[in-house]
Amino acid sequence: MYADHAATSPMLPEAREAWLHASSSVGNPSSLHASGRAARRIVEESRESIAADLNARPSAVVFTSGGTEADNLAVKGFFWALRDQGTAPLIVTSAVEHHAVLDPIEWLVDHEGALVHWLAVDHAGRVSVAELEQVISTNPHAFVSIMWANNEIGTLMPVAELARVCREFGVPFHTDAVQVLGQIPIDVDQLGADAITIASHKIGGPFGVGALILDPQATVTPVLHGGGQEREIRSGTLDASAVAGFAAAVRVTVARVSEHTEHLRALQARLIEGISTVVPDAILNGPQGSDISSRLPANVHFSFPGCEGDSLLMLLDAAGVDCSTGSACTAGIPEPSHVLLALGASENLARGSLRFSLGRDSTQEDVDTIIEVLPAAVDRALRAGRVSGGARA
Repeated sequence: MYADHAATSPMLPEAREAWLHASSSVGNPSSLHASGRAARRIVEESRESIAADLNARPSAVVFTSGGTEADNLAVKGFFWALRDQGTAPLIVTSAVEHHAVLDPIEWLVDHEGALVHWLAVDHAGRVSVAELEQVISTNPHAFVSIMWANNEIGTLMPVAELARVCREFGVPFHTDAVQVLGQIPIDVDQLGADAITIASHKIGGPFGVGALILDPQATVTPVLHGGGQEREIRSGTLDASAVAGFAAAVRVTVARVSEHTEHLRALQARLIEGISTVVPDAILNGPQGSDISSRLPANVHFSFPGCEGDSLLMLLDAAGVDCSTGSACTAGIPEPSHVLLALGASENLARGSLRFSLGRDSTQEDVDTIIEVLPAAVDRALRAGRVSGGARA
């Protein structure tokens, strides 16, 4: 059974139909002939559809190849634009961001001499609005990038308050909403962020397409240069078929978000209770208890003391369960979760964690399967750790 929807979710029938229908036609959206104009019409109608579903201006929807490119465009684009105004911008972010934000920031530090203020997070992985206000009140030439929801432990950040503070001080605010779309309602106009990242394949759309929803009044320096597509903010020929599938996926997920959230919350509660019962030593990470509403409804993230997450993942894979360790892997070397380390977990505990992420086709039977096969996998992983001399957390 599949419990890794946070990584990617199966394509929706409506998205597949839109994708296939658009792909039956030929034409470059930038060409002036009839076929090109037809492809351009697909792109623009998709742009208008996404904008309407998220309460944004059509001109704000800048199509990209996915969430990573959109994050890079926001982080580097705002930094360079502010620097070009003759300022030395301070980047304000958190240590629990996705690597699509962390790595561009670290690149700017190494290659552009950027300065960064890392906001602290609490035990659930939330940043402090008060700390943000204190930082930018003394650094007016700042740029803020804080994710809406953490991709590993599911923590929802107080983005509305963060955006409000940034607006009060005239500081650009970007949020990565890749994990939020389809699980939590998004109202772009109401939020008031300068830039919001979304991606297609997380919500049942095709791979290779996403968007940066960028306030038309905001100024960013392009990362890609070429044909001047997307208001010269993001050059490159657009995949009209993928854009059409993306728009269809957004339309369906937004229309069903309330029903979907209710379904996921019920499964989430069942899975959390079940894992806590069959593996009493397991540690639930992120918001819980009375704070569970501050967690993505599809997310369940546990640490298993004494176990290696990779071992658990493979044991569960052999038992027919697809999930994720939630930890980065660089050059084939497993690394402890930077998110859990930021929360104060030891390296051993940060290595021994699993993320189960549910989706629209997840069922109670799927949840029960995880609960059924998990104890044996944990037991084998514990025994393997003892034999190999692995340290407990």
